[in-house]
Amino acid sequence: MRFGIYQVSRRGGREKNEDRMGYCYTRDAVLFALADGMGGHPEGEVAAQIALQTVASMFQRDAKPVLDDPNRFLEDAILVAHQQLLRYGQDKGLSDTPRTTVVAGVLQRGNAHWAHCGDSRLYMVRGGELMARTRDHSYSELQEALGRHANGAERFNRNVLFTCLGSPGKPMIDICGPIPLQTGDRFMLCSDGMWSTVSDLAIADQLSTRVISDAVPELVEQALRNGGARCDNVTALAVEWEGEDEPDAADSISTQNLADDGFASTIQAAALEAQERREDLSEAEIEQSVREIQAAIRKAGKK
Repeated sequence: MRFGIYQVSRRGGREKNEDRMGYCYTRDAVLFALADGMGGHPEGEVAAQIALQTVASMFQRDAKPVLDDPNRFLEDAILVAHQQLLRYGQDKGLSDTPRTTVVAGVLQRGNAHWAHCGDSRLYMVRGGELMARTRDHSYSELQEALGRHANGAERFNRNVLFTCLGSPGKPMIDICGPIPLQTGDRFMLCSDGMWSTVSDLAIADQLSTRVISDAVPELVEQALRNGGARCDNVTALAVEWEGEDEPDAADSISTQNLADDGFASTIQAAALEAQERREDLSEAEIEQSVREIQAAIRKAGKK
């Protein structure tokens, strides 16, 4: 399996960068993810980092070297990340739980799968066209889906999210896939600091007409310029699918040299800025979280 990848994160006009991103892979599967810690709640950057570390830890555990059910994996991993945030808030004695959005994708066996919670987005471009993008869990997207137009006080609250990780209620998770891959397919994850100031048309055009190592930094710079002095954090990670058995290329990653149990990641190594480092989840913690989530789902199904 071979893929190209490029990622950029900029602080913008904020005091700190609460976005986190990264990717990991086995010989036959790749996971890429992005989280945007939510302002107005404590330790947003910690929330984003915990979310990514949780998803990566579960990927390392379950991809041997592929996931049995990528859609189920994405849902379980995001739910476990949510539960870890609740536990973190309790352990730290916080009056409010750290919260984050998350979007994650998996490529394996010639198919793409993705899931998201909140308003961090995934874009898919093929052959110069925008094939798909996630729909934000926000009031404005809900109104658009219902064919309504916000006005007055509604317009003021149009970008308020109705779900995220770390909130008291169970998060809403949208899942897509499997989508058969074609060589040259491109995916980009980004935080709202990108899409709020750069149009879908501009994003699709850049991803379609330029190599991702040029498209991503250009889009980030556009977002920073358009956002002005108070621009939000801007983070983007793009992946180009190059096929299962394509010849080596200097600017892409081949997974074929990994053993069946091999694993590589950029996520666990990421540091928390001015925060206490949290150790990776143990297998026992992951197993416990999955059991609790499955029990809760079974209980809800009986009501």
